[in-house]
Amino acid sequence: MKKSFSFNILNKDSNSKARAGEIHTPHGVINTPCFVAVGTQATVKGLSPNDLKSIGVQLIFGNTYHLHLRPGEDVVEEFGGVGSFMGWNGPTITDSGGFQVFSLGQKKFVNFETGVKDIDIENGTDSGEEDSALVKINDNGVVFRSHIDGSRHLFTPEESIRIQKKLGADIILCFDECAPHPSSHKYAREAMERTHSWALRSLAEFNLDIINTNNMQALYGVVQGGIYKDLREESTRFIGDLPFDGIAIGGVSVGESKKDMRDVLGWVSPLLPDSKPRHLLGIGEIDDIFAGIESGMDTFDCVIPTRFGRYGVIFAPPWESEAEGRFRIDIRRAKYARDSGKMSQDCDCYTCLNFTRAYVHHLFKANELLAYRLASYHNIHFVVRLVDTIRKSILEGNFDKLKKKWCIL
Repeated sequence: MKKSFSFNILNKDSNSKARAGEIHTPHGVINTPCFVAVGTQATVKGLSPNDLKSIGVQLIFGNTYHLHLRPGEDVVEEFGGVGSFMGWNGPTITDSGGFQVFSLGQKKFVNFETGVKDIDIENGTDSGEEDSALVKINDNGVVFRSHIDGSRHLFTPEESIRIQKKLGADIILCFDECAPHPSSHKYAREAMERTHSWALRSLAEFNLDIINTNNMQALYGVVQGGIYKDLREESTRFIGDLPFDGIAIGGVSVGESKKDMRDVLGWVSPLLPDSKPRHLLGIGEIDDIFAGIESGMDTFDCVIPTRFGRYGVIFAPPWESEAEGRFRIDIRRAKYARDSGKMSQDCDCYTCLNFTRAYVHHLFKANELLAYRLASYHNIHFVVRLVDTIRKSILEGNFDKLKKKWCIL
């Protein structure tokens, strides 16, 4: 009995690994490449589900860590899953919660039977510190304290999968460890090996009751290994050989440079199974999107469009952007106070069709909440339309021409 999830490739670019395809899920088809809007707490900040539909968003990314803490997976399950809970009837994806847990503070190993032992990440030595860290980790799982109220929680691969089953997203991710940057080769290997062990345990938990529940979800494995070629290649082979529905590439947005990111994609991409969809975690700047798609990534998520929007940073093509930063303008600058133009000249989003740069500039200067919505709407629309254009170029065989027009790589 197979869940209703599948992936097929419609066309490949002849000069790169870029590809256009379709991911079929219980809640609809995702045309790839596809930018995934991040709805951390079952909401894309500043935008309604109707806004997202009108923009053309296809897939929303929810955060297991945050939804576990509030409102709780049991509440979400009671309302029919994360999509129904937030009023979104399209496909959804959730992460494992690992990245957010590990971002809380210094990692420490803990023996759950005998107590805490602090470990220095780089050297593997006892730090001798008091048990004050928010996060403690060993091969079994992670103990952490909520950033909201300090309550104690335990995430294991099994618990992460159980939570994500209740959240009910179409696509869920294995519990993994994203090593901090910079990390030594020694620690990056330890984190990768834990990720591999947890991948096996995640698969076992995922498949535990699939026959009895007719589970319609798809499970992605996660490739780790930091900025080390040998580890990335080893992780790609290990995860690629397991019976996952798709593969996510983790750790490319955690402190590494853009060159590091492109190096990782160059090592990983040739080893990935061609028949499975690939998700690039945490990538959303314009040049990174081109790099990811050129390397064969099918979907990618990032908070940058809405985060930039809240700061007054507006996406624009390179021929309109400010000299010191390609693909963006800072609408808060005084030079836009009397600018009657649109956010971006060729954009047909709601913001650009109805409001001037001068008006949005005024809203930011006056600290009006509408500023955040209008800027975020434009930025999400800008990225979604660009990726749609990239997809069309792959289908028509002129991706290289589009890439050169944007002067990316």
